[in-house]
Amino acid sequence: MQHTIVMTGASRGIGRVAAQHILRRSPDVHLVIVARGSTGASLARELGAGGHTVSQVAADLGSLDSVRAAAAAILDRLRGGELPPLRGFVGNAGIQYANALTEGSDGFEATFTVNVLANHLFVRLLQDRFTAPARIVITTSDTHFGDFRHNLGMVPGPAWTSPDLLARTGAFPEPHTTAAGRTAYSTSKLATLYLVHEYARRLPAGIDAIAYNPGFVPGTGLARNADALSRFAMRRVLPALTLTPFATSPTTAGRSLADVVLGTIQAPTGSYVDRDRADRSSPESYDPQREGELWEAAERFTKA
Repeated sequence: MQHTIVMTGASRGIGRVAAQHILRRSPDVHLVIVARGSTGASLARELGAGGHTVSQVAADLGSLDSVRAAAAAILDRLRGGELPPLRGFVGNAGIQYANALTEGSDGFEATFTVNVLANHLFVRLLQDRFTAPARIVITTSDTHFGDFRHNLGMVPGPAWTSPDLLARTGAFPEPHTTAAGRTAYSTSKLATLYLVHEYARRLPAGIDAIAYNPGFVPGTGLARNADALSRFAMRRVLPALTLTPFATSPTTAGRSLADVVLGTIQAPTGSYVDRDRADRSSPESYDPQREGELWEAAERFTKA
């Protein structure tokens, strides 16, 4: 049966690989790519080669108004019958900055906007159009564990506080430093887990929400805002770790993301999928009080 999957973060790295696998293995899918205008248009043409059905909706995920406009365009196409029933949303886009002082157009810290609020706004605006069975997949990170085993000491662990503080610049000590920027990243990924747990509780039966952790994947564009040395290490040095258990290649991670989206990897709603299997996330990631507080804050922050 023909169906629609909406996807962010498909332009490079694991998202690009996942999009290719989804199209190859699910020929009935209409994949809607959410990306910046010129990038999304060219990407849709490339992914659509060979007869796949791919279209794009332009959006800047750092702007909540832009996300609203993109969601509205998708809803119009669904209501008008231009798109088949909506069966999936993949929130794979993510960003990491070299500080915790970068503010987006809405007045929120940019990491929190892209990694947390943009996904939440898409889910909330599209949720009434999902046709069960449907699956929402949000890409998270094992940096939320905050220990050496999971991040090799490269990213500080999350530093949770009130969402009203986390959503603003300067939420972490020495906010001008790279360490603060990376703390903002790991904390945002902890937030994605809290919201996935809330989605699992709140969404109708048959609409599953899953958090997917690809592991440490060097060679992607995540470090594009980092300093020159870090960018060089991510592109040229750290990819060698994919030959060890400490890292995952973009090809392997992208294939696993597609498996989660298509349901090949079995995982009930609210699950955390670590690479290729459902597992437990960090003890800190199970906190109903924080989850409820974040939900309430995200609702306030994204209200039109």
